[in-house]
Amino acid sequence: MIKANSIEPADIICIFFTATGDLKSAYPAEAARDMGLTMSPMMCLQEMDVNGSLPRCIRVLIQVERVTEKEIKHVYLGEAKRLRPDIV
Repeated sequence: MIKANSIEPADIICIFFTATGDLKSAYPAEAARDMGLTMSPMMCLQEMDVNGSLPRCIRVLIQVERVTEKEIKHVYLGEAKRLRPDIV
């Protein structure tokens, strides 16, 4: 997401991660910290347990300083593409 949108770490306001309940080995924010994002506030939350929802899914919301929404490239990987076929 960061590469696809040419995001500079200084432009990041905060990052929210959600993960399905079947992911229990690590916090998603750990990976972001390992990538060098050490100054951004991050929060990890658990997704609602909805029947038929996509398993093993991490969602990421990055809030950045941008001028227009048209500049944003949404990134959906693997089976997550079926969640928003209108923008993939």
